[in-house]
Amino acid sequence: MERAEAIARLTKLAGQDLRVVAEQHGVTVWTPHVAPGDPVPAGAKLNKGWAGQTIERVLDLPLNSSRAPNFGSWELKIIPLKHLGDGSLAVKETMAITMLDPVEVEAKEFEQSHLYTKLRKAVVAARVVEDRAESRSLLYSVGAFDLDNPKIYKQVKADYDLVRRALREEGFEALTGAMGTLVQPRTKGPGHGSISRAFYARPAFVAHIIGLRSL
Repeated sequence: MERAEAIARLTKLAGQDLRVVAEQHGVTVWTPHVAPGDPVPAGAKLNKGWAGQTIERVLDLPLNSSRAPNFGSWELKIIPLKHLGDGSLAVKETMAITMLDPVEVEAKEFEQSHLYTKLRKAVVAARVVEDRAESRSLLYSVGAFDLDNPKIYKQVKADYDLVRRALREEGFEALTGAMGTLVQPRTKGPGHGSISRAFYARPAFVAHIIGLRSL
């Protein structure tokens, strides 16, 4: 599917409740099943990836954990938003971009990296998280993102090069979430003690990606 077609299809869902769309497409949100708006029973387990899976079903995309872009030439990203006290919207959390393979990062320049591939051409859908029960979640916006702003490109490349240099000079253990201005290398995996790392976009960068703020 071409990116323009995907954006057109998803734009028709703007303002709709993704919980309802998930039900229509048979996507599991809670186990055992909880209908949109119903109370969540104690012990129920949330499928944290339900919103992304719902969007993928709308686009007729099979579930995919590959490090390559979802649609071959472009990447699909789902961003959760939250309401602040004054009613405005803000990015809820950092955005996972791609797993960090130290061997690959040491060997490849930024332009040949998975980080670059994932960011250079994307479709970004932002949804509003209303509560912990995920009782409803409106699709806020859908748009394209390209790593074509020279200022942003330069900073993301600098963040990648910082990680690459640390790997070469100090080793994998030197990587910390404090590194990087727009993109950080951070622990990914269950619980404390995980040794896996991934590249994450910081909230300010995520807000820029969906047009909530400028950098």
